[in-house]
Amino acid sequence: MDFSLSEEHIMIRDAARDFAQTELLPGVIERDNKQEFPQELVKKMGDLGFLGIMVDPKYGGSGMDAISYVLIMEELSKIDASASVIVSVNNSLVCYGLEAYGTEEQKQKYLTKLATGEFVGAFCLSEPEAGSDATSQKTTAIDKGDHYIINGTKNWITSGGRADVYIVIAQTDRDKGSHGINAFIVEKGAKGFDIGPKEDKLGIRGSDTHTLQFNDVKVLKENRIGVNGSGFRFAMKTLSGGRIGIAAQALGIASGAFELALKYSKERKAFGTEICNHQAIAFKLADMATDIEAARHLVMKAAWEKDQGKNYDYSSAMAKLFASKVAMEHTVEAVQIHGGNGFVKEYHVERLMRDAKITQIYEGTSEIQKIVISRSLIRK
Repeated sequence: MDFSLSEEHIMIRDAARDFAQTELLPGVIERDNKQEFPQELVKKMGDLGFLGIMVDPKYGGSGMDAISYVLIMEELSKIDASASVIVSVNNSLVCYGLEAYGTEEQKQKYLTKLATGEFVGAFCLSEPEAGSDATSQKTTAIDKGDHYIINGTKNWITSGGRADVYIVIAQTDRDKGSHGINAFIVEKGAKGFDIGPKEDKLGIRGSDTHTLQFNDVKVLKENRIGVNGSGFRFAMKTLSGGRIGIAAQALGIASGAFELALKYSKERKAFGTEICNHQAIAFKLADMATDIEAARHLVMKAAWEKDQGKNYDYSSAMAKLFASKVAMEHTVEAVQIHGGNGFVKEYHVERLMRDAKITQIYEGTSEIQKIVISRSLIRK
């Protein structure tokens, strides 16, 4: 067992850390307050190869491994989870799905632009009545011979108003259940495709989240991903990789809050000494460091299994379940360590606490992760 990072991994991590500190940190509070999408920063992340991290270089990607992906995600998420979720969705849900299941024509037309950041992608699965229960798709895609007609509503779509390319999951044959679902590529500006108002969210407020309406949207058959009826399997496998990204995001939020709390505890004095010298605070720091390290090992294991071509459904679910729990619990503790200062925006920890909550909800709630884990255990 080798727990050390390679020189290349260290360089990648340090590059992401430098970008987060020099580019994301200035203005992060203002972007959160204004719910401002980081448009120029997304372009810079594209230039650095952060939007196509694991994509083959022949399609414009960086050709890195999943370990590199989680290292980048952690560093970005320490500072700005709104920026990192754009990276996660574009990499895990959109680029991966197209590269793994798309045709060569689809890859040349869309993946090459998504991997470089010229395009931003969105993944459209959730609906008002089909979140955790992804089989209950109400959005329909009626087969019309050489094209499909899509009707329905998708909500909670990350980059919903800013994306150029949307992967839409829809029901083609309801009688076949999950085997009647397909995935489609829809371009922004398609006739009948309408973008609803931006959601006013608790956290990740810089992320552009919208409800989407599809009203008789025509999609050519060449824009279906995979064989007929493979959409549900496509969505589930894509989400397994997405959970590694969100687990890394949760890890980054937690470790970012811990770093701020540790630094503050060494500066703030009470009862004649720095508060880190009081056992009540010291023990909080010990618990935080231990849980974050445990989460890091779970995230790295899931990424390693993906790199090794192993089935990572179980490990990615476990990593997301635990890392999101750690993020929520220990951002609260970071606020507590900061005392009254933790309750104001300039110290950053209150934003990290708000951002942490969504990691227990999107790309599969914590309850769904427990279903995945327990089913895997029972099948063994």
